[in-house]
Amino acid sequence: MTVIVLIAAAEGLRGHLTRWMVEVNAGVFVGNPSRRIRDRLWDLLATRIGDGQAIMVEPAANEQGWTVRTAGKDRWHPTDYDGLILSARRRTQPNDKRLAAS
Repeated sequence: MTVIVLIAAAEGLRGHLTRWMVEVNAGVFVGNPSRRIRDRLWDLLATRIGDGQAIMVEPAANEQGWTVRTAGKDRWHPTDYDGLILSARRRTQPNDKRLAAS
């Protein structure tokens, strides 16, 4: 099974995904597309996500049985931690403009 989550994505991207997957909640898509279709969908998402975020969880031959891909701005990043894939967020620097605004 494959799960794709879109955050702040254009409606057109969501429409593209509904051809292959079911939208079970706003921006959350579930399905079982082939590897070739997943790769093509990911190429489309990664190039057109803009300021939004895209996350794909897909089957893999590893200890957890799945892997994750991410694209977009201000996103979580898959990080290998002793053989397990965890999600990590980049640390903001003290001079980061986002911190100054809060």
